[in-house]
Amino acid sequence: MGTDEGTHRELAADLRSAVAGDVDFGASARALATMDASNYRRVPAGTVAPRDADDVAAVLEVCRAHGVPVVPRGAGTSIGGQATGTGVVLDLTRHMAGIVSLDPRERTAVVRPGLVLGRLRDAARPHGLTFGPDPSTHSRCTLGGMIGNNACGAHSVAWGTTADNVRSLEVMTHGGGRLTLGKDGRGAPPGLLDLVDRNLALLRTGYPPGLPRRISGYALDALLPENGRDVVRSFVGSEGTLGVVTEATVRLVPLPADPVLVVLGHPDETAAADAAAGLLAYGPLTVEGMAADLVGPAAKDLPRGGAWLFCEVDGEDAARDLVRAADALDAAVVRDPAGQRALWRIREDAAGTATRVPGGGEAWPGWEDCAVPPARLGAYLRDFRALLADHGLRGTPYGHFGDGCVHVRVDFDLWTPAGVRDFRRFSEAVAALVVAHGGSLSGEHGDGKARAELLPKMYGDELVALFGEVKDLWDPDGGLNPGMLVRPEPLDSGLRFEGLGFEGPGSGGRGSGGPGSAGLPLVALGREAARCVGVAKCRAEGPGTGDAVMCPSFRATGEEKHSTRGRARLLHEMALGEVITDGWRSEEVREALDLCLSCKGCRSDCPVGVDMAAYKAEFLDRHHAGIGGLLRRPRSHWTMGRLPHWLDLFGRGLNAALRLPFAARLAGVAPERTLPRVADRTFTSWFADRASARTPDLTLWPDTFTDHLSPRTGRAAVRVLEDAGLGVRLPEGRVCCGLTYVSTGQLGAARRVMRRTLDVMEGAEGVRTVAGLPVVVLEPSCAATLRTDLPELLPDDPRAARLAASVLTFAEALETLAPDWTPPLLDRPAAGQTHCHQHAVLGDAPDRRLREAAGLTGPLAGGCCGLAGNFGFEPGHHEVSLACAEDQLLPALRTAPATAELLADGFSCRTQIEELTGRRARHLAETLAEALEEGFDGRETP
Repeated sequence: MGTDEGTHRELAADLRSAVAGDVDFGASARALATMDASNYRRVPAGTVAPRDADDVAAVLEVCRAHGVPVVPRGAGTSIGGQATGTGVVLDLTRHMAGIVSLDPRERTAVVRPGLVLGRLRDAARPHGLTFGPDPSTHSRCTLGGMIGNNACGAHSVAWGTTADNVRSLEVMTHGGGRLTLGKDGRGAPPGLLDLVDRNLALLRTGYPPGLPRRISGYALDALLPENGRDVVRSFVGSEGTLGVVTEATVRLVPLPADPVLVVLGHPDETAAADAAAGLLAYGPLTVEGMAADLVGPAAKDLPRGGAWLFCEVDGEDAARDLVRAADALDAAVVRDPAGQRALWRIREDAAGTATRVPGGGEAWPGWEDCAVPPARLGAYLRDFRALLADHGLRGTPYGHFGDGCVHVRVDFDLWTPAGVRDFRRFSEAVAALVVAHGGSLSGEHGDGKARAELLPKMYGDELVALFGEVKDLWDPDGGLNPGMLVRPEPLDSGLRFEGLGFEGPGSGGRGSGGPGSAGLPLVALGREAARCVGVAKCRAEGPGTGDAVMCPSFRATGEEKHSTRGRARLLHEMALGEVITDGWRSEEVREALDLCLSCKGCRSDCPVGVDMAAYKAEFLDRHHAGIGGLLRRPRSHWTMGRLPHWLDLFGRGLNAALRLPFAARLAGVAPERTLPRVADRTFTSWFADRASARTPDLTLWPDTFTDHLSPRTGRAAVRVLEDAGLGVRLPEGRVCCGLTYVSTGQLGAARRVMRRTLDVMEGAEGVRTVAGLPVVVLEPSCAATLRTDLPELLPDDPRAARLAASVLTFAEALETLAPDWTPPLLDRPAAGQTHCHQHAVLGDAPDRRLREAAGLTGPLAGGCCGLAGNFGFEPGHHEVSLACAEDQLLPALRTAPATAELLADGFSCRTQIEELTGRRARHLAETLAEALEEGFDGRETP
């Protein structure tokens, strides 16, 4: 047993004896805390989730005795690396996440540090109040994290930074002191105010003036007599280096009575930046800037221009005044709340969207959020763009133009030593540029490791030395978040990309190992997972996330390891091999991926497009490789994972077997589930017996679910498509997209199935038997598999790309192939489920338009139904499956009118609805067919 291992074991034992909260020194817990949303990685000894302030005190006492540092952590969305550490990480989100009280009259709230900002805003909204600072991560960032970094957000031009909105703090020092911080020196540790008084001249002259977003360093000027000796303000932004916040009293502000969003179009980014400061006199609540190179296709929905200012004001009169005063090319005034949300979503996703460099490549934080005086922003951006070009780098600035604060992600090469050297050179050069413009190295996210080393450029050696003296007064043992803000480690050390530099065969994609290969090498999968930048949109909670799918298992469990980010971190660590040491055989990774529903929601909802469903398939394929792996495969992989084969082989003969008392256990199915019944007659046999003289306009895909389990859906689709004047044909042979094989990580079998399918569709020798017809797929999961997994798993087979490009959904087919067809008018409300794969891969705009044309009103539920193919049938998943359904689907069904038409195009969604509610949902094709043909019984049994 190594020394560190033995020390950590003793530390863990002492912590378990001392605290009531959760102590976890296991590989998974450590791996999940190695990174935040920065470029950095530090491996902790373990994690503790304290239950209350007494637990925090106990943790500090034990760690002090062991000489182990402590790092407080909220949602882990810090950009500078300050939420990582080598000692014990305090997870304040699990138990210390409540609202103690909310006083509408006094406009204050008392909160715990792990409280998610969105929950505070939800609680304050019925009183017409909100918490002013609102970072784009408001659905997952915590109040403690905001206090640590002095977070700001879009409304800071009106309501200021977090420091402007905190009244008092309850703080625990590393030495065990419990302090209540306030103004007039209240709560200052002994010697702090004396130190300030001995350095009055330095503190009065050492901070740059005119900076609403000066976040760098310690705010010691708040302790000056003329500034009220404000200990709270001096503490906010200290990045967990001075004390641990256990409770905060925060100020609430009135919500605008009539929020109106004004979008101003300008010729380019610097023109927008030059205009921003002039708008502040008109009292806007926000002045946010973005340019066309970040907005992308969404620019079509914005006013004319190459860059835009997003200005929220209170009332239509204020909006008119702002438009008149603005020197803009074009303007739009948006009062509709839904329209405003759609536009703000573009801004909120920018932290992830900015990681995609136009034309390919990825960009990273590292020079994320400097700030200059607002009047200098245009000049700074011109110089900054020139500096990027001089260094051969690309980045897309955006951010809080009204405050002079700019976010940007740059396409640094952080994988190679040469690239890291260039990263350091650029960081030094841009720091000098910011200082030359009178700016702050950090304008929102704090210094962390990314900028602390450069603070002498901004403040000079004397003031930075004073920061060190202040740190020593608060934390003489140096046990709180060492290496942050003072005595920092080099900014180019401890990068999370170290160990993942990999070039060579198999590094380019899921199928790059070649036909029949096992897929991605371990380090290449680690590089894929490293794309996760940690902004944690997968941890989003509360209102405003209802149109998203990601991440249903996190919503159900609340555990980081069951979020997309958590799984990406575990895969990252698996590839590095330091914390998770058994590679593809890792039980930690398998356990985390076990509750991944393969919903593909992260493929679209994650700002950087992390595709955990694909990573899970790759992992399971390699985890179960070899004889030992095959023997460890769950029984459900052999039964449900190969369902198309068994249905083709036995058909309705399976019904008798499935009625046996031990059938579920033998099949590896959860005992709570009822197995679906196989239809007496397949859809393909019904189609083969009907005569049609029509010239085919499309090929209808007879997926396994439609063919064997829900043939009525296929019959209904044929009825509707032919009513629209379209000739329908089926493939001349058995086809399968390979979905069930992919989702259970049987990728070799999936490729074989896919190649046989391509042989049917085009011929083994490339002779096209489909004659280029569109392929209409009724089951959304199968359509998504054909569009994405097929070409990714067979990248060297051109037939795969052709088939993927030919796929249409049912609604897409009617819209594109029969644009003049009018559906029957049903004129009733609708409720049900938009399939998660539809949301993530296919899009549902044509479906919404088709429902609207048919008079089916109301949105369908988002999220995931929770059954997700084989997932909900597998033992141990039933509780999570139900929790996923309770997130959005079941509440929507309970509140739907009794007359509502229940719709769900996915077979899994329909099965989940019927099993949990006793009501049968239908594919949209069934509903339309029933209306078209008198006597068509869409409700007949299979």
